[in-house]
Amino acid sequence: QVQLVESGGGSVQAGGSLTLSCTFSGLTFDTYAMGWFRQAPGKEREGVSAINWSGSSINYADSVKGRFTISRDNAKNTVYLQMNSLKPEDTAMYYCAADGPLTTEWATSTFWGYWGQGTQVTVSS
Repeated sequence: QVQLVESGGGSVQAGGSLTLSCTFSGLTFDTYAMGWFRQAPGKEREGVSAINWSGSSINYADSVKGRFTISRDNAKNTVYLQMNSLKPEDTAMYYCAADGPLTTEWATSTFWGYWGQGTQVTVSS
């Protein structure tokens, strides 16, 4: 069974940076696509970014392009989300997700079969 554990959340001022990490265990990490989602209070969970098993295919939501960078280290079973130029509207619970081959449905939460518990990111103005 896949287990995902996020870390790295916190509180920062607008314009600041954070790096989220998600550690994967239970199955073979480098056969899974990985994704990051976020959910603000009263809003639906939205796809932020996703990366295929090798790192050769990456997707971003328009709202984070140019500010966020996803990466993975298959030797460490870890996926990262580097977040720069943070804005108050980035405030949300951030979730890591895992599933099979990356597809065009990556931004849809139902695509992903495995989820972490989330880590809170709060950006103050």
